Amino acid sequence: MSTVTDSPPAAPPSGAPRAVGARRAGSRRTALLRWLFIAPALLYMAAFFGYPLVRNVLMSFQHYTPTTYFTGEAPFNGLDNWREVFTDPLFTDALWHTALFTVGSLLGQFTLGLALAVFFSRGFRLSRPIRAVLLLPWLVPMVVAAVVWRRILDQEHGVLNSALRAVGLTEGGVPWLSSPGVALLAAVLVNIWIGIPFNMVILYGGLQEIPRDLYEAASLDGAGPWRVFRSVTLPLLRPVITVVLVLGFMSTVKILDLILALTSGGPADATQTLGTVTYQLSFLCLDFGQGAVAGNVLILISAVFAVLYLRADRADFGNGK
Repeated sequence: MSTVTDSPPAAPPSGAPRAVGARRAGSRRTALLRWLFIAPALLYMAAFFGYPLVRNVLMSFQHYTPTTYFTGEAPFNGLDNWREVFTDPLFTDALWHTALFTVGSLLGQFTLGLALAVFFSRGFRLSRPIRAVLLLPWLVPMVVAAVVWRRILDQEHGVLNSALRAVGLTEGGVPWLSSPGVALLAAVLVNIWIGIPFNMVILYGGLQEIPRDLYEAASLDGAGPWRVFRSVTLPLLRPVITVVLVLGFMSTVKILDLILALTSGGPADATQTLGTVTYQLSFLCLDFGQGAVAGNVLILISAVFAVLYLRADRADFGNGK
């Protein structure tokens, strides 16, 4: 009868600990190399974005005036700057004007830009030169565009009122820039004119990425143009639409040069926005602490919108859209 003896467990190879140590060292080197690659970007962000942001927040709690640049003294005054700004009726009106200006501009730019993108996506002989001409408002500096439109909208000698009088729609001319009830609308219309090309170009590029087979299949199923647009075009264009709206919001909510060149915030503060109030408090009233408060509110609004966009984008990515 044979006897079975239990053999002792085999000892691990002598090189195993070395292999584990080598892998760990390699992982650490890889992580270090990753940090080294992104270090320049992090330093750039900290120096040119992080520091100004922190400095602006601190300034909003200080009595910061031109004298501070000579004496270096900027005593903290607690919430005095915030209280002064938030209790000022001009700031409340500027918030309302900013909301109207931003929403009106985005709706007009997106709607007309999408309509033109769909129109040009069909393709015809002169589509390219016409698209090139339509890009001109986007290429013109905003201050130049505002000065040109200020001349066009002049009540007495403007081209627009002259055309309206010629067709009998008005007699004395519309006070586009001199009436508190019309000036904000005029600013919105000018900003829509400036922003249409950007929306058109981005949305046109998104339309070109939609497979033509889907349109053919929908057509074979008997879907009409509106049904195809609603069921095929809009769902597949959603990521591009999100990008267009986010970028449009970021550029519109903080707009300054257009308002300054067009109306200077008037008449009777009818076109004052958060951007113009920040400029007025900082560079006209020379109260940099209160100007920092208005600027921080503008930054906070943009940050909240960006966070909501990122959360929505992450949710869409998680759902596989």
